[in-house]
Amino acid sequence: MSPRAGAAAARSRWSGVARLSVAAAAAGVIVAAMALPVVGGPGALFVSASESLDIRPEELAEPPLAERTTVLDAKGNEIAWFYEQYRESVTLDRVADVMKTAILSIEDSRFYEHGAIDIEGTARALAKNLASGGIAQGGSSITQQYVKQVLLNSASTDQEKNAALEASYARKLKELRYALAVEEKYTKDQILEKYLNIAYFGAGANGVEAAARRFFGVSASELTLAQAATLAGAVQQPFATDPSQGKERRENLLARRNVVLDRMEELKKITPEQAAAAKAEKLGFKGTPIPGGCEESKYPYFCLYVRSEVLSNPAFGATAQARSQLLNRGGLTIRTTLQPRMQKAAESAIKRRVFASDHPVAAEALVEPGTGAIRAMAASRRYADDPGKGESSYNLVADRQHGGGTGFQAGSTFKTFTLITALSKGMRINEGFSVGGGYTAPSYSSFKNCKGQNIGDPSHTVTNDEGGGGFLTLATGTWKSVNTFFVQLEGRVGLCDTIKTAKSLGIKRSDGLDLTEYETFTLGTNEMDPVTVATAYAAIGARGKYCKPMAITRITDREGKVTRYKSDCEQALDPEVADAAANILSGVFTKGTMSGVGGIGRPAAGKTGTTDAQATAWFAGFTPDLAGAVSIGDPRGAQDHKLNDVTIGGRSYGSVFGATIPGPIWNDTMMAALKGTPKTPFTPVNSARFGGCGSNCRPVRPAEPRDEPHDEGGDDGAGRGGEGTAPPATDDGG
Repeated sequence: MSPRAGAAAARSRWSGVARLSVAAAAAGVIVAAMALPVVGGPGALFVSASESLDIRPEELAEPPLAERTTVLDAKGNEIAWFYEQYRESVTLDRVADVMKTAILSIEDSRFYEHGAIDIEGTARALAKNLASGGIAQGGSSITQQYVKQVLLNSASTDQEKNAALEASYARKLKELRYALAVEEKYTKDQILEKYLNIAYFGAGANGVEAAARRFFGVSASELTLAQAATLAGAVQQPFATDPSQGKERRENLLARRNVVLDRMEELKKITPEQAAAAKAEKLGFKGTPIPGGCEESKYPYFCLYVRSEVLSNPAFGATAQARSQLLNRGGLTIRTTLQPRMQKAAESAIKRRVFASDHPVAAEALVEPGTGAIRAMAASRRYADDPGKGESSYNLVADRQHGGGTGFQAGSTFKTFTLITALSKGMRINEGFSVGGGYTAPSYSSFKNCKGQNIGDPSHTVTNDEGGGGFLTLATGTWKSVNTFFVQLEGRVGLCDTIKTAKSLGIKRSDGLDLTEYETFTLGTNEMDPVTVATAYAAIGARGKYCKPMAITRITDREGKVTRYKSDCEQALDPEVADAAANILSGVFTKGTMSGVGGIGRPAAGKTGTTDAQATAWFAGFTPDLAGAVSIGDPRGAQDHKLNDVTIGGRSYGSVFGATIPGPIWNDTMMAALKGTPKTPFTPVNSARFGGCGSNCRPVRPAEPRDEPHDEGGDDGAGRGGEGTAPPATDDGG
């Protein structure tokens, strides 16, 4: 008889009054088979059950099974998995026939011949149980077992789980009502498919596909006789036969496998010779590692970012619990922005200069201008739980919202925001003023925060790392990264306006606190993460178009519905202001703090950053096609463990500046990441608007030409110095 014909016949036998009568009889057998204390023997119990029970089909709520969520890179390669239960559901035609035969032979050999309950099988179990005085054999059909698994998987509390497993008349009769409805709703093949996908096989494997891969490293369609018998034997007592838990349990599983083979031979599903050959095989448990989790991902920091984005973003669910269930049970396929080639470029560049065993940690993020797509997230340490082994237990590349820590002070990379504010207020590239080697605010009112409060500090003197002074313009002050110039420039253009510029480019503290608003804001005293800084600089490369960092491009749910996610962008800067800023920042490679390192062979712009006394060091830069930010600092405490007299990557450094390690890492990353990409130029500066110097010109001695706008649009790579070379010009200080 075919499966469909068998199902139809079963449904016919269980229709109308006949169905209720047989169900009542079945109830009596079930109750007796439980081997609980009874009075009057099985006959009396049967009469009692049939007289008092009115068993009707009851619809079973079948919430979707917990399915693993798969994360893909931009090329479609799997990079991570998230799940509450390790499961990958498959259709019945993707399960080997021998597996179906094995599971039916040992669990329900008359599955295609009976209805919701196998009365003959249950009665046989009853006889054995009464003879033994206990539970010697179970009588549940595949359908009943499926019902139990649904109830167990639907339970959200321990109380509900216990109720699904308790040995009581009420539970067994309720299961029967559900089983009747299931048999009416589905064909036998559909029920078997659902059972094979929901059953727990042990070793963390839910469903036959996950079990086949976990136990033997093959798909369910490739299982051999011995392997199928092993899995079929495991479902009855998956914990007692869990092969991942040691020799004794593997021996239990081997014994169960042979019981299944004996049963298959008894039912004439296999020959004695086939049974003997299969018994002669070793267990063959491979213990294939369960995939998933950011610890197992090739790209753990990016994985952490994606995970945190789903769990924290209301777009993925109204509550934290809903978002967690979606990620860990939803069976989603998440396509992301990560580019493997660019990720490899960042990892390789970091690895060449910073070892995992070093106390200082280097981290880098790459972001695409105009989209905000995060293309890479890399760090010198592996993501794991043991810092003593050169590992990190948090996201070194991102903010706290995305699994990160407090970040590091960004140093003079923040001078760029003051530069942009000055350009937006009408200053020209070669306008400037004279500064000294130190600067003290004349009064408390010299600086006002965004609440209008006076926060100037006449008691504190800002100094330059290597002295410096004289007449500086927006261009030369930026190239030399002179602290006293930028603090005074910030005072002239307004601290609050500078802060607003930074915020318009997505700048926020890594720890989630409000930005601190002091006169030293321009010197980068706020703690940042590479993703945030790279995204801000990407906006300059996109001519002022700021796009929030984006890691997810589309999500496909378990039903195949696709939701696409677009960049969230706005025009934060006047495009011509961004062009002028890019023009000045490109000179950092040829005339400024990166001149000892050189450029990347294509138009590029950027800014070094070193905090006071070399506590941390940064480089942030961009091309029209890609932006990146690199930080280095000691997570034990940057202020207590400064980057002076340190050994990093096997080399000794007296002091580490932005151009010493971060700059070369950025250069190497960009050259590899953009290999083969056309050399996109920056948009030329509007000289009519930003050329010359207006009224704030440098005093000119006879025959001395004035500075002109920097038109190179980046360095051609000439003059590249040795890696880690300290800059010849004055580097960042405050």
